[in-house]
Amino acid sequence: MRDKMTHLQAGLSPETIEKARLELNENPDTLHQDIQQVRDMIITRPDIGFLRTDDAFILRFLRARKFNQMETFKLLAQYFQYRQQNLDMFKSFKADDPGIKRALMDGFPGVLENPDQYGRKILILFASNWDQSRNSFTDILRAILLSLEVLIEDPRLQINGFILIIDWSNFSFKQASKLTPTILKLAIEGLQDSFPARFGGIHFVNQPWYIHALYTIIKPFLKDKTRKRIFLHGNNLNSLHQLIYPECLPSEFGGILPPYDMGTWARTLLGPDYNDETEYTHTYNALHVKEALGNSDRECTEKHMKRSQSVVEPGTLKHEDREDDNTQPLLALD
Repeated sequence: MRDKMTHLQAGLSPETIEKARLELNENPDTLHQDIQQVRDMIITRPDIGFLRTDDAFILRFLRARKFNQMETFKLLAQYFQYRQQNLDMFKSFKADDPGIKRALMDGFPGVLENPDQYGRKILILFASNWDQSRNSFTDILRAILLSLEVLIEDPRLQINGFILIIDWSNFSFKQASKLTPTILKLAIEGLQDSFPARFGGIHFVNQPWYIHALYTIIKPFLKDKTRKRIFLHGNNLNSLHQLIYPECLPSEFGGILPPYDMGTWARTLLGPDYNDETEYTHTYNALHVKEALGNSDRECTEKHMKRSQSVVEPGTLKHEDREDDNTQPLLALD
């Protein structure tokens, strides 16, 4: 059985396979059994259309839930249920959909070529780039979910996970007032509860006071585990660099890499012929994307081996929980 199933670990380095064993309880000897036991649970939810149930697909959910089969099936069911309940979001779910394409062109999300020192893929969002006349929040969320769908095909990222950095510089109060609890809840459900990705950290930088207020409003929708992974740095990039080394970051975040080119990820999804000035009408070339992902520089990971192991414990930079009765009326969110 092991010889049959280890093709699911093909292409992974011995270090990554060992990491999956230690951190995720992944066992090559029982992979087939683990996957089949999750698949056998599908019959218990006839109300959900499970549109994909192959081994590789179920495995990413097992990895996201550390091979707890009940939690894995719960996530798998929520993944498809979320899509059934939000059909309009997934009607034209491809990179050349006009709304998704505009969001990608505007850098929602940005995806850094290099991973961080732990092999985690870094996604970045520059909040002030959100122009409501050009991008609906739903299209931005669709672009992020589509990007994650493409990235999660890489087994290394299923194991190592992701980091999200949101820069709130120049994000206006007027823009913030458009982030209603309804659309924020939609985003949280899509990313936290219904997607098989491991988020190692969500980092806010340069956030104004009204983003603290928004955070207070959405806290009830966040799991404890998610809350512990949210770090509010303000303008203290030193604390960010304790968690994500400058070697892995562009200059906007005090890193040593060049400034981020907003079109980088859009061009990756739409292919090498993508041109900002023309309407590109083809969906992404999966092979092109896979090649782009496979060529990632490992410099950050290598430097991590040489640097001090001391990092800030998760949660220590987290915004102190304050129940401020004034926050919701100030933002006038309905």
